[in-house]
Amino acid sequence: MKKLFQYSLALVALAGLGWSMQRMATPPAAFAKEKDQSKDVNGKVLSKADAPIKGAVVYLKNTKTLAVKSYISDDAGAFHFHALSPNVDYEVYAEFNGQRSGTKTVSSFDSRTTVEMTLKVDTK
Repeated sequence: MKKLFQYSLALVALAGLGWSMQRMATPPAAFAKEKDQSKDVNGKVLSKADAPIKGAVVYLKNTKTLAVKSYISDDAGAFHFHALSPNVDYEVYAEFNGQRSGTKTVSSFDSRTTVEMTLKVDTK
């Protein structure tokens, strides 16, 4: 009887270990979905007086690969970067007529799929 009880405990322990290992190998659905989602960055480039700046060059730097993408702001000062990796931090800034905005960071810890920002440039 004692051996049967020990055998039963061993089977329960092995079954539990198998379940635990399966859980570790399979990420939760929410985590898997979040990893697959891309991120967008939208914004405006404005003067210190809050006027939209057409033709400003907006730079987006991937801090992991150091790759840089650029976008030229439209008539409303708007810019857009689409399909960015949610697992990477990015730095964003604008330049216009030799002047540069402050740098803003898009964090991989930010769970939003769309990040909105305003970049201000001193147009003097």
